[in-house]
Amino acid sequence: MPLIIITGLPTSGKSYRAAQLHSFLSERIASLQTSPDSPPKYRLHLISDETQSIPRSVYDLSTLPQHVRSANASEKDARASIYAAVKRVLSPRDVVILDGLNYIKGWRYQLHTEAKNLSTPSVVLQIGCSVEKSREVNEQSQSQQQQPRYSPENWENLVFRYEEPNPMTRWDSPLFTLIWEDDEAQANSVYAKIWDAICGESKPAVRPNQSTVQRDKDPGGDYLYVLEKETQDIVKRILERQAELGGEGGGEVELGEGTSRLVVELPGKKVGLPQLQRYRRAFVALNRGGIGLEGVGKLRVERLRESFVGYLNDAFEKDG
Repeated sequence: MPLIIITGLPTSGKSYRAAQLHSFLSERIASLQTSPDSPPKYRLHLISDETQSIPRSVYDLSTLPQHVRSANASEKDARASIYAAVKRVLSPRDVVILDGLNYIKGWRYQLHTEAKNLSTPSVVLQIGCSVEKSREVNEQSQSQQQQPRYSPENWENLVFRYEEPNPMTRWDSPLFTLIWEDDEAQANSVYAKIWDAICGESKPAVRPNQSTVQRDKDPGGDYLYVLEKETQDIVKRILERQAELGGEGGGEVELGEGTSRLVVELPGKKVGLPQLQRYRRAFVALNRGGIGLEGVGKLRVERLRESFVGYLNDAFEKDG
């Protein structure tokens, strides 16, 4: 299932572009049919907060105490609903347009890895719009009593929290961009490139992701215990290796031997314990039963270590 992740500031025109893209891809898919009675080669889906009946108020942190804002349950439930909707239609024949803020890089990473696990491509379409223009659209919609938009406080908070996609990271590439002023001809040109990237004959082969994997309930012991133990051990080995290097950046950390040999490629600057623990906690959260990762598969200790090493190498490359 090719996955198209749309992202941008609130009220920047994302839903307009999503509908435009949906129309373009519908025509492309229809053109592939050899006869009116033949089944389509691809099925097209548009998933958004609106299709899942998710109100914009779930993103509003202004009513929450400061100490619980980072654990906004309503927002996490909304993402869980979106994730489940995407997973329900994952298949080689389905093209999914995910319209929404998609403003958290960790969330885009999770979607990207889900696509990779199925060996299917994913792309990001960023809708570029200035903060001033987006704010103007939000204010106009409120004054004209159009469809419900974001409260001023909520809108400002979402802009502050927005994490721009970075084409240098694997999960934000290939990255395509449309700006507010782009006309239909320019939009169609970008949509054609997206089509080539996800459905064209020259689309790249996608290998399953090495960072987020399905797991067994009992990989040689209590799963959560093994998850914590093995990730802690790798963090410890990294710190020891950096001490051997005299606190300088760069270098490699070798783990295991023979066919089980793994290599952590350290970034150019020293990585401290707090940063490593943040990475470790994020990985544990993704693999201990987080959003959409309820599936049961096979995961041995070696596979878990390989997965965490891949996650760290991706993180170091991004922050490099």
